[in-house]
Parts: sequence; C-alpha cells; structure tokens
Amino acid sequence: MDYSGFTNNNTENFVITSEIPDIVKKKPCWLGIDEAGRGPVLGPMVYGTCFSPLDEKDHLTELGLADSKTLTEEKRENIFDKMCTESKDRLGWIVDILSPTFISNSMLKRSKYNLNSLSHDSAIGLIEKAISLGVNVTEIYVDTVGDPSKYQLKLQTKFPGIDITVAKKADATYSIVSGASICAKVTRDRVLKDWKFPEGITASTEDYGSGYPNDPVTKQFLKKHMDNVFGFPQIVRFSWSTASNILEKEAVPVEWEDDDEDDDNPGAGSASLLDFFPSKNSKPKVKSHRFFTDRNLCQVTEM
Repeated sequence: MDYSGFTNNNTENFVITSEIPDIVKKKPCWLGIDEAGRGPVLGPMVYGTCFSPLDEKDHLTELGLADSKTLTEEKRENIFDKMCTESKDRLGWIVDILSPTFISNSMLKRSKYNLNSLSHDSAIGLIEKAISLGVNVTEIYVDTVGDPSKYQLKLQTKFPGIDITVAKKADATYSIVSGASICAKVTRDRVLKDWKFPEGITASTEDYGSGYPNDPVTKQFLKKHMDNVFGFPQIVRFSWSTASNILEKEAVPVEWEDDDEDDDNPGAGSASLLDFFPSKNSKPKVKSHRFFTDRNLCQVTEM
C-alpha cells in the first residue's frame, strides 16, 4: 500500500485503490463499507470498502475476516497482507483517508456539515468509485452512521436497483464489511505510525497514544504540543471539544472585532475603481504562510 502521497501532505485527503481483478467485473458482487478512527481527536478518519463475487463468500470466511476491533494488530496486518496477495484475484478494496485538517474545517463551516454527513459522503464516494472502476455491484452492506432507516433510504435513492442493507454491527455480521473494517483500520494504523509533522515535532504512536480523548497519553500530548497562539499541530482535530476546551483554558485569548466605521466620512470605506488596478509603485502581494492556507484562513475587512 503506497500512501506516501498522503503522508507527504497530510492536510489533503487521499484515496488508495487495490488492483481490480477481472472476476469482480464479470460476476455479481457484494460490497461492504466501514470506517476506522471516527472518535479519536488525533489523526485521520479512514473509510474503507471491500468487494468480492457473491460466490466467494466461503473464501472470505476462510480468510478469517472479522470486526477489526476484535482482532489484534498482528492478526489484522496478516489478514490484510493475504487480501493483497493470495486473494487479490478474488477481491478488491478502496480506502478514503480523511485528514484531520479536512475534518475540522468541514465541521467548523458556517453552513452545517457534521461528522455524519461527512461519513455518508465518503461512503457514497467509495461506492461510486467502485462502480466507475467496473465492479459489478449488486448488493451493498454498510455499518450504520446515524439512523439506519434514513441512511438506507439515502443510499437506495442514490443507487437504485442495488440491494442495500444498512445495519448496526454490520462489521460483525457480514464478512464483506469485516473486510472493509480491516482495510480501514490497517490503513489508519500505518498512517499514524508514519506521520510526518510539518511543525518539526519528533513523536511516535507511543507518544500520542490511541488518540481517543480519554487516553491519558493523548491528553498529555495535547497539552505538551499546544502553542499558546497557533494551537495544535495538524495531527489534531481542532474541532473536537477535547482540543477546544484545552485552548480555552490554556491558550492566549483572541478577540475578533470589526473595524470602527468613520461616521464623519461615510464614503471612507468605499473602494475606488482605481483600487482594482495595481500602481507602478505597488508592492508585490505577500504569500500567506502555510499555517493559514492549510486551515482556509484569510484576512477579511468586513464581516
């Protein structure tokens, strides 16, 4: 699995696709979807899909596919390696790596875009990707996010003619969803191990723990690597309450105020037509620092 494109620029999302065997294009297939890393305050959330012909269900059982949370890291890695080698002619997979920066920016938009909506869109994107690659999808199984009936109706409207099942604990019930769960979990674990800190921090998974808010190692990492002005490194989902609470207590307070209008000169704030054309003596525009561009921050003159 080559995810260097993500680790080299971990503020952008990244999609990785396995080899697509001919058999999944010719035979009716079932497709499963699951995620890893929905709850942690650190690192990406990864959505994964796995697909295989319906008549290969026994083979998936023989592989030992199960809910990734019930397997050890060694067992997950072993099964995933088999999926990419011994079983590559019988199944395929795709993973969508959603960066912490993307997650936070999405959730903090002025127009509401919560984690459930983000998850739904990622799942839909994976299904569309598989179909566009020629996979003959006839059945879809998804571990639910939010209300199962509403989610199923949403998917059924989007993909008419395909038999869709949305259920709680689908990763423990359907082996094809278990396969997706393993792909997502292995990808997230590998990305975190190879995380490159543009801030110059030297740290490993042992230093930031599981990433879950109640992990004392994670809490210590957040406090240790918080800048009083700029906040947290990019591995942190700054939209999480765990992170925002620390900033409120420990960081320098910031107030955003509108510029006072000049009541004596109502036209003072109006732009002249000449302002839109650079003068001969105008200075070149200074490029914004990466900190601001990565977080979609820009200078404003009016609110």
